[in-house]
Amino acid sequence: MARGDLPPHEIADPALSDAGQARIDWAAAQMPVLGSIGARFSEQRPLDGLRVAACLHVTAETANLMGTLRAGGAQVALCASNPLSTQDDTASALVRRHGVSVRAVHGEGPRAYAEHLRELARWGPDVAIDDGADLIAALHEDRQRRSTGKGQGARRPLGATEETTIGLVRARAMHAEGTLAFPVLAVNESHSERTFNDRFGTGQSTVDGILRATNVLLAGRTVVVIGYGFTGRGVALRARGAGAHVIVCEVDPVHALEARMEGFEVMPALDAAERGEVFITVTGARDVLRREHFERMKDGAILANAGHFDVEINLDDLRSAAISPAREVRPLVAQYELPDRRLNLLAEGRVVNLTAAEGHPAAVMDISFALQALCAEDLVRRGGELEVGVLAVPTGIDHEVARLKLESLEVRIDELSEAQREYLRSWEGGSTGEPIR
Repeated sequence: MARGDLPPHEIADPALSDAGQARIDWAAAQMPVLGSIGARFSEQRPLDGLRVAACLHVTAETANLMGTLRAGGAQVALCASNPLSTQDDTASALVRRHGVSVRAVHGEGPRAYAEHLRELARWGPDVAIDDGADLIAALHEDRQRRSTGKGQGARRPLGATEETTIGLVRARAMHAEGTLAFPVLAVNESHSERTFNDRFGTGQSTVDGILRATNVLLAGRTVVVIGYGFTGRGVALRARGAGAHVIVCEVDPVHALEARMEGFEVMPALDAAERGEVFITVTGARDVLRREHFERMKDGAILANAGHFDVEINLDDLRSAAISPAREVRPLVAQYELPDRRLNLLAEGRVVNLTAAEGHPAAVMDISFALQALCAEDLVRRGGELEVGVLAVPTGIDHEVARLKLESLEVRIDELSEAQREYLRSWEGGSTGEPIR
């Protein structure tokens, strides 16, 4: 099948590459697992000659993943998964120093964002690495367009990896309706990803983004965390660690019970709206905060989103409730004046940890991107053997990443003896340890 040629790049300013390389080097020093995988890739070249397209936040940490893929022999193209998270200096360094085709500009509009996705899809990648399933969707739209006779047939990718919860929701919806055409490895659901990226990464970086944008003191304030999945747990824990009183809102009774047992107040969002001073949405759903919530909030309340897209806070409702256009009171803080109160929206309702801060610490992204690199290798190794659908990351990859991380931290752990392995494999021993006959 025919594949397109990718234009060289579209970035803000090639002259920023020195500053971008400094960022990349700083991050690399905190990403030893990805570094060790990159060294192996450089020797073995498992991706030699293949095309890898990535739709990710264009940050220094992502740049190190791109370098690892390049070391494995891949041709690499990158576009942004969020218009406001792109580091223009990093994008410049990737183009000028690392041979990566980048199409990302900080603050790019919706049309440019969509066109960059389409360009990567038309390029015909062998593997896609995604953060939110926008690239996965673009690849399927390109296949549909070509199959209707408006172009030559599209080449089927070997597969994709997906980094986020909402991306997996979208991929599963595509599979349910028979649209999904290739396997998607659910990186977000691997045990090491959920533990480190969601809990420790988003927890710290979300609080970091809110503090950078507002410079408020969290101690003594009431913070409402809406959503108590792996990510919400991390946000709630870090907010409590900063001295805030934390209220959790949930729709899942098991998650709500967990939050209560872990010492948080739990209540419906409408009740919490009257008490909260800082609201953080972490659900992956839309319209989590709506007009009825805004009308109950205290004067000066802060609204932040740590989910994926800018749909968790209903911006149309917020604008219609306001008596005048929003006023920028600080960078990335838009103040909406309602008839009897003011509400402060952070980062246009987009992910606050990446728009107002720098995203997860490099040490956390070391694990996430190590998983991405090894999953890309796995998709290539197993080629057409995998069934179409959303598939679990192989346990061996999950354990290998954790093992490498422990090794980098100089942490040793125990191993099972052969007798213990045999015991765990057997069903015959009862509570006495003797076989039951």
